[in-house]
Amino acid sequence: MDKETYLKAFDGLYNEETRKAQALHYALDIRKFEIELYWKRATYFWAFIAASFAGYGAVQNIREPDRTDLSVLVGCLGLVFSFAWYLINRGSKFWFVNWEKHVDVLEDEVLGPLYKVVIEERSKPAPGRLRQLATASGRYSVTKINQMISIFVVFIWILLIWRALPSFGITHPVNWFYVSALVGSLLTCLMLCLWGHTGEPKNSEIVLRLRTVTVANGGPSAPAGADPNSVGQKEKLN
Repeated sequence: MDKETYLKAFDGLYNEETRKAQALHYALDIRKFEIELYWKRATYFWAFIAASFAGYGAVQNIREPDRTDLSVLVGCLGLVFSFAWYLINRGSKFWFVNWEKHVDVLEDEVLGPLYKVVIEERSKPAPGRLRQLATASGRYSVTKINQMISIFVVFIWILLIWRALPSFGITHPVNWFYVSALVGSLLTCLMLCLWGHTGEPKNSEIVLRLRTVTVANGGPSAPAGADPNSVGQKEKLN
C-alpha cells in the first residue's frame, strides 16, 4: 500500500479532513500507550531477572550436590527469562514504531511535518572533549540500548550456567538431569523465536451466538401496573 492508497482509505461519508485528524489523534494516543507498555514490560522482566540473580547467589551457600543442581536450574530460568525479555523488547518496539509510521503519514495532511522534523541544537564546542561527552546531548536510541543490554544479560546467564556445570568429558557418565534442563531451556528459546511472532491477518469466519436467558417460575410478584402474564414465564432472547 502506497501513501496515496493509504490516505484514500480514509475517504467516507464524513468529512475527509475530520477523519484524518481523528485518525492522527488515535495514532498518537496508541503510540503513547505502546511506549508505556514497553517500559512496563521491561520493569516486569527486570523483576524476574533480578530475582533469578538473587536466587543464583543464594544457592551458592548450599552444599554439594544440591548447589550445582539448583545453580543449573536457576541459571536456565534466568536464561529463558532474559531471552524472552530480548524478544519482548523487539516486539514492543515493532508496535510503537508501527504507530509512529502512521503518524508520519497522517500528520502531513493535518498538521504538517511537526512530528518527523527533528530540531537539533548546534552549540559551540565545549572547552574540553571530556566535558562535552559528559554534558552534551546525543542521538542515542533508548530501545536499541535496552535490546543490547538484554543480549548481554543472556550472555551472562550462559557464563553462569557454564560455571555451575561440573566437569564433563567422553569418559564421564551422562547426567541426564543437566541435559534435560539445558535442552528444555534451548527448546523454549527456540519456540519463542519460531512461534512467538504475531500472526498475519487471515480470512477467518466469525461465529456469533446469542445467549438464551431463562427466568424460572415462582419469581417475585409483579409490580403495580405490570403485565401479569410476564411474571413467572420463560423469557428467551433470540
